[in-house]
Amino acid sequence: MANSSLPGAKFVDPVVLSRIGNLELIAKTVVDGLINGTHRAPFYGASVDFAEHRGYVPGDDIRRLDWRVYARTDKYYIKEFEADSNANFSVLLDVSKSMGFGSKISKLDYAKTLAACLAYLANAQRDRVGLITFDEAVIEHIPPSSKPGQLVGPLRKLAEHFGRRGIIVVISDFYAEPEEIFHAVGPIVHRGNDVVLFHVMDPQEIDFSFSEPSSFEDMESGDQMPIVPSKLAADYRALVQAHIETLTKKAAQQPVDYILLNTSMPLDYALFRFLSMRQRLARTR
Repeated sequence: MANSSLPGAKFVDPVVLSRIGNLELIAKTVVDGLINGTHRAPFYGASVDFAEHRGYVPGDDIRRLDWRVYARTDKYYIKEFEADSNANFSVLLDVSKSMGFGSKISKLDYAKTLAACLAYLANAQRDRVGLITFDEAVIEHIPPSSKPGQLVGPLRKLAEHFGRRGIIVVISDFYAEPEEIFHAVGPIVHRGNDVVLFHVMDPQEIDFSFSEPSSFEDMESGDQMPIVPSKLAADYRALVQAHIETLTKKAAQQPVDYILLNTSMPLDYALFRFLSMRQRLARTR
């Protein structure tokens, strides 16, 4: 399905992508498709590793002439933009138990694929890429954890490691109090880092579209509780919406980029939102 905000881009169902099973191949498919789409769209200054050109006109800065294109075509073209200087790019991926939930695709599978796409994109831009996974503590591998999550502790611990300015992406379902999350993120922001929070949720977590009474399990604690969905749905949706609104508000105050994703959303959309953020940063630096 094409998106009117991104002419030419083809969005692929993340459930279909998850069946491929090869993260590198998925990342290449999604990112190459996105870049092909942005080539056909008026998308400049996004700090990606390709350049758009236009014909030279008198008065243009000759330092922006692309001599390689001139050698091939014998015509003068001006680079509209080039990739910015290399940046440190770090992805912090939540692999705690709650991320294992999914109605069609688990939040963790979606998050891992998103992380792979972001890393592929950053590497193509010649950024220095790092990946950190965490549950209740910082760990080093990507497989799903059997432990409950404790988002705030790892973020506080990692803040001291991000002394050099870079881009920090956190992918999580953010099951924590917003005040605690942003108290932990604050030191990372204050060190000059650009922080992006990808809030990954399953559609059922947002809509609470359950209908039959059943026993619901807290994936973090393992506790079970009998619930009649029809009696709790309205209150649940209100709590979720309040949580999202608080995260959105506090992100704007930091400032931090906050992007809500549900796992039915095409990954192209998430990458486009990320590129839009980098475009804005490029204009303000």
